[in-house]
Amino acid sequence: MELDETLMEQAIHLAIEGVMSGKGGPFGAIVVKDGKVVGRGNNSVTSTNDPTAHAEVMAIREACKNLNSFQLNGCVLYTSCEPCPMCLGAIYWSRLDVVYYSASRHMASYHGFDDSFIYNEVNLSFDQRKIPFLQVAAEKGVIPFREWDKKENRIDY
Repeated sequence: MELDETLMEQAIHLAIEGVMSGKGGPFGAIVVKDGKVVGRGNNSVTSTNDPTAHAEVMAIREACKNLNSFQLNGCVLYTSCEPCPMCLGAIYWSRLDVVYYSASRHMASYHGFDDSFIYNEVNLSFDQRKIPFLQVAAEKGVIPFREWDKKENRIDY
């Protein structure tokens, strides 16, 4: 998929609008399908009290709603900054085709948005993480998966 710099400018403009309006941090993103913007988002973490309200997640949510699909095959994401680990997960789960970003995560870190600790935590064993991850009732946790396996009309994703 070919880069369209005017679409990147739209994502950057959304980031600036978000800052100026007080919505949240300096991040903006758009999802594009067949040259048409189908989802927009800017960081709204502080204005919504939602730590998952990152620009990329907001744009993915709107695109999925507008396309009536939980998968974004055939779509492109333009984002003002390299996505964080959470947004990276959302990008892969939504199955976007391509991601174009402007500022690097190192630039974001320089301005106070440092995700390096999350990247580091992912590679640690549970007992080494800053937030404990403790498995409880493992024998019961398999039951929903067994029900899923038996469900004939499930929608796989």
